[in-house]
Amino acid sequence: MAATDIATDIAADIATDIRTGPRSEDLGGLGAGLDALEAVRTHRTPLREVLVKKVLPPLTAVALVLAVWQSLVWAEVSEPTKLPSVSAVWSSLTDMWLRGTLFDVVWTSVSRGLLGFLLALALGTPLGLLVARVTFVRAAIGPVLSGLQSLPSVAWVPPAVLWLGLDNTMMYAVILLGAVPSIANGLVSGVGQVPPLFLRAGRTLGATGLREAWHITMPAALPGYVSGLKQGWAFSWRSLMAAEIIASSPDLGLGLGQLLENGRNNADMPGIFLAIILILVVGVAVDLLVFSPLERRVLRRHGLLVRG
Repeated sequence: MAATDIATDIAADIATDIRTGPRSEDLGGLGAGLDALEAVRTHRTPLREVLVKKVLPPLTAVALVLAVWQSLVWAEVSEPTKLPSVSAVWSSLTDMWLRGTLFDVVWTSVSRGLLGFLLALALGTPLGLLVARVTFVRAAIGPVLSGLQSLPSVAWVPPAVLWLGLDNTMMYAVILLGAVPSIANGLVSGVGQVPPLFLRAGRTLGATGLREAWHITMPAALPGYVSGLKQGWAFSWRSLMAAEIIASSPDLGLGLGQLLENGRNNADMPGIFLAIILILVVGVAVDLLVFSPLERRVLRRHGLLVRG
């Protein structure tokens, strides 16, 4: 008899749902599911859309900056020795290209910056894991890392020159001192955002020690870690430029920092502007071609980026 009453009640509830329609919470769940389906991109973005949304805005901004720059030159707001024209800077660029020195200068700095960043990555990653997972180490070293991250990179150049001399070792030391704290702090931040449930589930399945770090902690901390990598590259590039500007020597070769310093010594304002533009272009290009796509991919895989 009781079973018959239960079946009757269930049938009545179903009939009521059919007459009154789905409840609001059911509609909310359905809407969330549909949003999740819409978030999955099932086709490639058309090339025209990519050009309009990704390429056209920065090109427009560059064109606007060049137009304002040339307008200031035509308005003679400053002397040509202080504000060179766009054509004068372009002449410096073409002159370096014709002499065959442009690629060598850029590659000297880029190779140093990338190698220094890889060394910082190899040191900063285990250091960040150690600080994030060991309470005593975090209490002892965490504030030091934050302090080192806020210290200007140029401050490390004089002691590095005295310790190591004027060679590439000094350059890499300055890069490491500037980039390692950023990479380590980014990983510490990412590990701090890992849900404790993930760690408990991993330990239940036997993931402890290095297994936990490799299979649980690092994958879950990737969004914060990648942000730390982007910041670490920015600090690497800035540190390298500071070292090249201050510690210039024929034995070090001619990099972008030395090119900038040579322009100052020779009162060559077009050369100074050219060096600044090249430094900016390289830094932005590495970020756009390497770190931004990596960050979008990681965020998308973690469900933190729907579009883009």
